[in-house]
Amino acid sequence: MAHSPSAKKRIRQNEKRRLLNRRRVSVMKQAMREFEEKLRGGDKAGAGEALKVAYKKIDQVAAKGVLHKNTAARRKSRLAKALAKAGA
Repeated sequence: MAHSPSAKKRIRQNEKRRLLNRRRVSVMKQAMREFEEKLRGGDKAGAGEALKVAYKKIDQVAAKGVLHKNTAARRKSRLAKALAKAGA
């Protein structure tokens, strides 16, 4: 257990940040799931719109440092590849 006031404050800050990061990741994953659901449903136009939303959420999470930029790029690439495969 932390004893100094600064260590106690860091614990409080870390907990707040952890919850915020979990929320951000959850929103991003939800956007990715919505894209995949539309893709499975055969709604290519809806999937295209959902892809834009998913891209935005992924970029936002990466900009905040929750995801590494290469991880974000890989996820976006996989989503684009899935859309291309469904369109072919």
